[in-house]
Amino acid sequence: MAADLLLKTSKQAKYNISYRKILYQRFFVGLLLFIVISLVFTVVYVFSGSVPRTNFYEVVNLEAVNLPIQKLSNDYAFSASRVLNCTYWNCFNVYKCGRGGHDKITIYIYPPKDYRTNDGRSVSHFSREFFEILETIKSSKYYTPNPDEACLFVPSIDTLNQNTFSSSHISQVLQSLKHWNNGENHLIFNMVPGSEPNYNTVIDLNTSYAVIAGAGFDTWTFRYGFDISIPLYSHIASNINSTQPKQKDYLIISTQINIPEDYLVELQGIASSSNDLLLLDSCRNERIDFTKRCEYTTGKQFAYPEVLKHGLFCLVVRSARLIQTVLMDVLASQCIPIIIADTIVMPFNSHIDWNRIAIFISEDNIKNVLKIVHSVSKERRGELYWQLRWVYERYFSNIEKITMTTLEILNEKVFPLSARMYEDWNMPEHLYGPVNPLFLPVTAPKAPGFTAVILTYDRVDSLFTLIRKLVRTPSLAKILVVWNNQKLQPPPASEWPVINKPLKVIRTKENKLSNRFFPYDDIETECQLTIDDDIIMLTPDELEFGFDVWREFPDRIVGFPSRLHVWDNVTATWKYHSEWTNEISMVLTGAAFHHKIWSWYYTYKMPSEIRQWVDDNFNCEDIAMNFLVANVTRKAPIKVTPRKKFKCPECTNTEMLSADAKHMTQRSACIDKFTKIYGHMALKSVEFRADPLQYRETGSGIPQLYPEIGAL
Repeated sequence: MAADLLLKTSKQAKYNISYRKILYQRFFVGLLLFIVISLVFTVVYVFSGSVPRTNFYEVVNLEAVNLPIQKLSNDYAFSASRVLNCTYWNCFNVYKCGRGGHDKITIYIYPPKDYRTNDGRSVSHFSREFFEILETIKSSKYYTPNPDEACLFVPSIDTLNQNTFSSSHISQVLQSLKHWNNGENHLIFNMVPGSEPNYNTVIDLNTSYAVIAGAGFDTWTFRYGFDISIPLYSHIASNINSTQPKQKDYLIISTQINIPEDYLVELQGIASSSNDLLLLDSCRNERIDFTKRCEYTTGKQFAYPEVLKHGLFCLVVRSARLIQTVLMDVLASQCIPIIIADTIVMPFNSHIDWNRIAIFISEDNIKNVLKIVHSVSKERRGELYWQLRWVYERYFSNIEKITMTTLEILNEKVFPLSARMYEDWNMPEHLYGPVNPLFLPVTAPKAPGFTAVILTYDRVDSLFTLIRKLVRTPSLAKILVVWNNQKLQPPPASEWPVINKPLKVIRTKENKLSNRFFPYDDIETECQLTIDDDIIMLTPDELEFGFDVWREFPDRIVGFPSRLHVWDNVTATWKYHSEWTNEISMVLTGAAFHHKIWSWYYTYKMPSEIRQWVDDNFNCEDIAMNFLVANVTRKAPIKVTPRKKFKCPECTNTEMLSADAKHMTQRSACIDKFTKIYGHMALKSVEFRADPLQYRETGSGIPQLYPEIGAL
């Protein structure tokens, strides 16, 4: 009896323990589900509130005909006057920025309205230039139709020319804007500030905290680090072609028709005693014609602006307005400007080094202009001439470029960590070369990706197959097809593969292998993948891994097909060795990553004798590139992945240059010839290959980062 009771009690206890376990399990499972559901709702709520839903916002229509009318009531208050000591610390709300990314401003354009006075007069009209400014902003990466995510606001009110509007009315319009808030984070464009008789150097509007992108600032009105100094656009300059006379006939030319009297007297004295200065003025015997100028003593007539092309230097002198359209005319004519205006703030002065473009002479030293110009060396004149051509084309040649430069400068002010270096703004690559990879960070950034440069001739099917494979590589940024066939047109756009990456076809003028290494402006990434149109066997994982290896060795050639140079004791010459070995000294550029600087070096710095030999023999451009990089870096290339076979499965032997026995003999001759040109054997041998960390590991249970690494 006691035993039965004890057994019953024991069973009851076990049951209670099991029941408690079930309760505990249910409790914790329920608690876990509650936490998960709560987290899901929280994430959905937070992101639905923080991510802007731009789909609900209509893109601004700048071409609308029937604009909504808004009358300016007498009760409208004026905006506060311009704050003189504004900086990005006290007049700009940076907390509005960053919603479009941590390196990009977002700009909202107010929908256009027809603002009218009480008596029905319209107070503002669009000029063609202002329309182009708004259209450029709208088409840029910075535009947003959502005012709630905007970092900057641009009113659809044309304030470019102060002579075309009433300052009091426009100040009222600004105050009526929905998001005005004393001009905080607003951008106002102006090119012609002030009006007679004072000709102020800043627009006469109550702009309060607004940023002014204006022309004609002087050092007293310009808020350094806050405002943007822009050029005064010239219609004449936009129509000047780039052709130049064989020689410059005049040392200095002055074509301004509004030079102050005291300065004009000084210049007349110089022109009377020297033929080095051609002093022109308006023609007195005719009606005012801006397309003609006359020599001030003889009356000889010249066509304007064509005459500017015949001067090596051109004068730009302070006048009633500090900024002059002649500055853009001079730059467009490729005449080196001599700036005689003491307090002027030059366009884009915060980023463009004008000392590389112009000669600056103080106003009280105008009498010594000839002496100063004669002291400028021939080398210095050449530097100024080539620099101004590049700067004008890049930053000033049309309204779109002026606007985009303004936005880029603003973007760098708001996000200084994304700012480009001085060299990027002021040093053209064709003169100074791109950034040297020897000074890149230890590991190059992954974000920009790489540009694939495909050299092709007529293998269209193979080319299209390659393009479809390349776009599956995550880090691919762009594809550049170098069409090397002058006898055959590229396929029409409708026949090309539909891909989600930018693709551009460049037609070359001559069928040269060196075309693959030309530093095309379209290569915007630091890294480029040089690849042949028949290399269709590489997988996206192999390409991605190759790019990741290049990021750790950005000064080297990193690629797939490898070769070796060997010394032949019998012939006492260097030989090209294509057999499979553990030792390599070359990575062929039929499939290789390299920094774009090497294309620039290949085109402009490599011994021209080598490049000429490559073009004449249609061979060895890849060997020449390996010699070049090794000669500069003293380092060997890097082969990635074990793949050794790169024969095109769809190509016949007659299609492949490498299948020709003569071709292989030439490559040995290349190595021997290039060694003699450099004066030493530049190639470096190494027994090294880069493979993914988990290559050939099986059963580890850890997902591989590059699972599709091909076999031999």
